[in-house]
Amino acid sequence: MNQNRLDPVVIEKITALIGDRFTTSQAVRDQHGRDASFHAAMPPDGVAFVESTEEVSQIAKICFQYDVPMIPFGVGSSLEGHILALNGGISIDLSGMTDILSVNAEDQDCRVQAGVTREQLDQYLRADGLFFPIDPGAHASLGGMVATSASGTNAVKYGTMKENVLGLTVVMSDGRIVTTGGRSRKSSAGDDMTSLFVGSEGTLGIVTEIQLRLHGRPEQVAAAVCSFDDLENAVQTVIATIQVGVPVARMELLDAASIAAVNQHSHLSLSEKPTLFYEFHGTENGVKEQSEIVSDIVQDFGGGDFDWATREEDRNRLWRARHEAFWATKELKPNHEVWSTDVCVPVSILADCIVQTQQDIDENDLTAPILGHVGDGNFHVLILLDPDNEEDVQKATAFNSRLVKRALDMGGTCTGEHGIGLGKMGYLEAEQSTAIPLMRDVKSVLDPKNLMNPGKIFRLKDAS
Repeated sequence: MNQNRLDPVVIEKITALIGDRFTTSQAVRDQHGRDASFHAAMPPDGVAFVESTEEVSQIAKICFQYDVPMIPFGVGSSLEGHILALNGGISIDLSGMTDILSVNAEDQDCRVQAGVTREQLDQYLRADGLFFPIDPGAHASLGGMVATSASGTNAVKYGTMKENVLGLTVVMSDGRIVTTGGRSRKSSAGDDMTSLFVGSEGTLGIVTEIQLRLHGRPEQVAAAVCSFDDLENAVQTVIATIQVGVPVARMELLDAASIAAVNQHSHLSLSEKPTLFYEFHGTENGVKEQSEIVSDIVQDFGGGDFDWATREEDRNRLWRARHEAFWATKELKPNHEVWSTDVCVPVSILADCIVQTQQDIDENDLTAPILGHVGDGNFHVLILLDPDNEEDVQKATAFNSRLVKRALDMGGTCTGEHGIGLGKMGYLEAEQSTAIPLMRDVKSVLDPKNLMNPGKIFRLKDAS
């Protein structure tokens, strides 16, 4: 399985280009053949650590000439097998492309290389009073976030990557360098090629630079948590908050099982009940008004009092605990893996979907905490399983299929932010059956040799 299949000429040419930043070391290949999912590792045949768009372009030209697959790699935090090298090939590691190329504070935009992480950019922008709000929780690279159309805890107020990417530099399969979009906030100039690449998971081209929309840091920020006696009332509170139009920045749900795991992992003492995490952004008066309205809604649905965190260090501790829920869940059964799956449904029927999902978990005796960015209808289930136990795998697979079907039947989607990768290809075919032939047409034009992250998102031909 790990036998190197690269033509020696390819190795020679890429080594001549970037020297010892190209390696066929087994340890490095293994590292680049796995992500944060439970999927078995599939290593590439070589790894190229690139530092510029021009290097990516030259490597792509070599790969195109010799029919070598290319898999872009950021930090490896994806959750659906996106970076697995199904057909071998070369992993193009962009983590060394960490330059922040420009910041236009007056226009609230910037341009960065694909290896810049969200945390790195946020730290850099502090002096200008700006921030980039998309926060998937992982220490993700911005190029990877573009590839998966990442979202996260702030999406309810600030949108997802789709709404915050203004333009891209992309290297195509034959090495051509294409620039899309620009700095203007809107354009009617031709097809929206930027949006075509956002969420394409490296199957159409390799993103090397990104023009991003930024936002001003809010004058006042306050976070709060409140618990409920049952899951349905917690979710109904979310629905009512959205319908009233309160511009909440973050609104996260953790069920009782998630809270128990987070308490243990992060040394917190939250009530082990369904709990909502809130964050309010705005002026001092605006934050006060938002919190008062939401507090009234919480009381209407039987929620407890708000436990406030207004100091930055307290807020950071609270949200760090939320973001570490994946690892907290894993600690519940140390010898098990976490299958993190997600769906998204219209907010008005979110309660029905989550309650039915909880019943499914209970009826099938699964350990599977529920949490999510419920302000936009997106939630996650973290299924604990032993990947070597066939019964565990079958139960988890059947549950995931029922979860996706439930979401689709409710007018939702098989994934709100994790993407398709390898893990959800069959579900995309059920959700977008009439659009997939068009996706195949686009793929065949932009990647005629099927070298760009092959075997992801959809099959090139219908299964026979």
